[in-house]
Amino acid sequence: MRRRTGKLTCTAIATTAVLALGAALAGPLPQRAQAAPAAAAVTDYCQSQCSDILPPGQNGNATLAEILANRAFGTHPEHSTDQLGPYNNLVGGYPTLTDDKLTDFFNDSSFGVPADQVASVTKPRDDVTITRDKKTGVPHIEGTTREGTEFGAGYAAGQDRLWLMDLFRHVGRGELTSFAGGAEANQGLEQSFFGQAPYKEEDYQAQIDYILATQGERGRQALADAQSYVDGINAYRKQAKDGRYFPGEYVLTGKIDAITNVGEIEPFKLTDLIALASVVGALFGNGGGGEVESALSLLAAQQKYGIAEGTKVWESFRERDDPEAALTVHDGTSFPYAGKPANAKGTALPDPGSLTPEQLVYDKTGSARTGSAKRGTTQQVKAPKKLEALRGIYDDGVLPRDLFSRKHGMSNALLVSGKYTASGHPVAVFGPQTGYFAPQLLMLQELQGPGISARGASFAGVGMYIQLGRGQDYAWSATTSAQDVTDTFAVELCAPDGSAPTKDSTYYRYHGSCLPMEKIERRNAWKPTLADSTAEGSYRMQVYRTKYGLVTHRATVDGKPVAYTLLRASYRHEADSIVGFQMLNDPGYVKDAKSFQNAAQHINYTFNWFYADSRQTAYYNSGLNLVRAADVDPSLPIKGEAAYEWRDFDPTVNTAAYAPAAQHPQSVDQDYYVSWNNRQAKGYTAAGFGNGSVHRGNLLDDRVRALVKKGGVTRAALTRAMAEAAVTDLRGEDVLPELLKVLRSAPVTDPQAAKAVQQLESWQTAGAQRRETSAGSHTYGHADAVRIMDAWWPLLVEAEFKPQLGTDLYDALRANLTVDEAPSAGHGPTGSHAGSSFQYGWWSYVDKDLRAVLGEDVQGPLARKYCGAGDLSACRDALLTSLKQAAAKPATEVYPGDANCSAGDQWCADSIIQRPLGGVTHDKVHWQNRPTYQQVVEFPTHR
Repeated sequence: MRRRTGKLTCTAIATTAVLALGAALAGPLPQRAQAAPAAAAVTDYCQSQCSDILPPGQNGNATLAEILANRAFGTHPEHSTDQLGPYNNLVGGYPTLTDDKLTDFFNDSSFGVPADQVASVTKPRDDVTITRDKKTGVPHIEGTTREGTEFGAGYAAGQDRLWLMDLFRHVGRGELTSFAGGAEANQGLEQSFFGQAPYKEEDYQAQIDYILATQGERGRQALADAQSYVDGINAYRKQAKDGRYFPGEYVLTGKIDAITNVGEIEPFKLTDLIALASVVGALFGNGGGGEVESALSLLAAQQKYGIAEGTKVWESFRERDDPEAALTVHDGTSFPYAGKPANAKGTALPDPGSLTPEQLVYDKTGSARTGSAKRGTTQQVKAPKKLEALRGIYDDGVLPRDLFSRKHGMSNALLVSGKYTASGHPVAVFGPQTGYFAPQLLMLQELQGPGISARGASFAGVGMYIQLGRGQDYAWSATTSAQDVTDTFAVELCAPDGSAPTKDSTYYRYHGSCLPMEKIERRNAWKPTLADSTAEGSYRMQVYRTKYGLVTHRATVDGKPVAYTLLRASYRHEADSIVGFQMLNDPGYVKDAKSFQNAAQHINYTFNWFYADSRQTAYYNSGLNLVRAADVDPSLPIKGEAAYEWRDFDPTVNTAAYAPAAQHPQSVDQDYYVSWNNRQAKGYTAAGFGNGSVHRGNLLDDRVRALVKKGGVTRAALTRAMAEAAVTDLRGEDVLPELLKVLRSAPVTDPQAAKAVQQLESWQTAGAQRRETSAGSHTYGHADAVRIMDAWWPLLVEAEFKPQLGTDLYDALRANLTVDEAPSAGHGPTGSHAGSSFQYGWWSYVDKDLRAVLGEDVQGPLARKYCGAGDLSACRDALLTSLKQAAAKPATEVYPGDANCSAGDQWCADSIIQRPLGGVTHDKVHWQNRPTYQQVVEFPTHR
């Protein structure tokens, strides 16, 4: 078993001794292995040219003693923070980066562990060995049997992420508050997720049964692998509990008594993995939705301009297939999907004023009714005096309340064909942006066993296979594609006795019958603990499910009451993707670009998949792309009638006809690929608003295109391109030039405005970066220009668009697409201190409108000119007025401060914080708009 106390300072060790809470507080002394080589069962064809990084560190478990030491003295358990420094240091180090310096900022991701780098060797059973390296503590799992390999993977997951896995299986089951406490954030997150993916226990088992029935031998093997993985988790769970070196959060949340060891860590079940998979699917593999909100903005546009002109205006903001958008497949190949029909049929817009959201929470008691600890409704529990420092650490929630409700900016990829590299072999820099948490949602591991050979990252709790990483002679990664695989149906309500139904009816019409809605409920109750002092409370969550999906709203359509339901293609099928991941880990299956694409076809999450070996690069877009009824508009609600259903729809298991693989965006050996959640290909409709002429994907596309044009691309050069884009303000690089053209269209005579314009011009000329003047200075270069840009953007967007759109339409469009997503914008879709920035915003709208006002050519223009009603002088006046307002705002107003930063601290407002999911916290790091887990790969040889 893995036993560690961590590298504590002498002071911390002494203090831990003084705490004297007995063996329950401290893990056993670490058992160091004698230096012995880990047997290499396979050939590593990357030859030390593969690297990766995953901050903050591999170790995500901390005993109670380690949590106390961290809070008191800032010490960290061994390997819990050692990847954060190199990750952060790339900000200052990328300008002079060379290939031989990559390991200063990334880990060597070679297979195996050199003899002199072995830190420990564990054999949880005879057919598997877990070897951990000294530098990072990553588990290298080697099994002589497949069952043993998977058992070892589960055991290592328990060693590194036991608390996190437990936390997220309860999130997946809609039981977070009962498990972790009733904090407002926990309630909000729990409600958000349950509303999206509510399941009964039999639904989890049904997913298992479906895989067994439909996925053949690979499906049966996958579930056997999953069961062995669960067995490994449970083996560590029991040993850690009995040995008293389990994560300290179990004591803090009242699950186990620190003195007597009385209590339990509940055993894991195979259905828990299905619950965990549903979390991953909801967070990262979804696409579409929002049709009701789109309907509201369309109605507002039609109300403002009339039906015909209003529809044109709305469509121009929708930017379904914008000709100026950055594309991943940029060779002109078209992959039509989910486009706008010439004459839409079955659209079901709500009658004005009739829409009401469906109630989710009922029967509130105690603090659920009166408020949580955050609002003063607390109840103290008794605890040893020495634990008082940890009281209330989860009063603000163990997870962000908007983790599921907010939009996510996730992942980027840069790949260059060997034709344009210095070595003649492809180069790739890629990885997912999964947010910043401590411990991280992903964990690193290497798996070597019969039919499995890979190293990389897996989501904790579903790590039977590597989900993003490398094989013997190939590597792969993914970005979120979010194409539209979710539809909203307007289901006609009815009454079983034949009387006139009301909007509140719980019966609906399906194929001529009046059927009862299925009620899915979850009753949760909590009591105060040391970690979460929210007073006792409870509530009941309730979701109605129909054959057309989950009820989200009620309204009338043409005077008739309807329920709007949301149906996702992957709902009740989140676990099906296990077979695709199994294939990616199988060296006997993936041998080239084509076999990689075939494997990716078995993954139903909406992802863009990228591949590189020594000879080829490749791309494939996965997901259950629906074959919809002819002429329906998937961007708006659709009538819940047989004529407008998905083709071959079977509601008993939620399956339908899906587009064949050949119709998914894909490519092999294009000159280069970039992806930053931008459009995939020509004709492939963007599921949301704002995917137009300016997108953060342009930050990558412009740089990689220039590298390819020059030729001789290296791993370091491609990493520099990524790292430079990661500290660049999209608005400053791609929209500010047009803003300055308008402002400079006449002399700027006002001294205050002239100074602001000069500052912005200097910043734009210097690269429009948000980067320290020197490492550790915590002061940006051109700090005033950055402040002005942050203050100006929301003001200029309002000044440009609101006078012409009017308040109602402007607000409705802002509900479809937030105006801004700067790093410090706590109001933005990804929240504060989250890293990911500049995916969602009005940059494309501003760019197109200003170019139109300037008389420049615009492909796919907005339907009208908005800035100054199309008059350049009036537009300039509006922008100058808003610029002067912005320039006058002090830093304390632009960056008002929060629990982590003082008002006016610009660097801190942008900084990335590893959101603590456990008891250990970490230092803030410099903002980077960059993948959380990232690989840099260049294979020189092939099997």
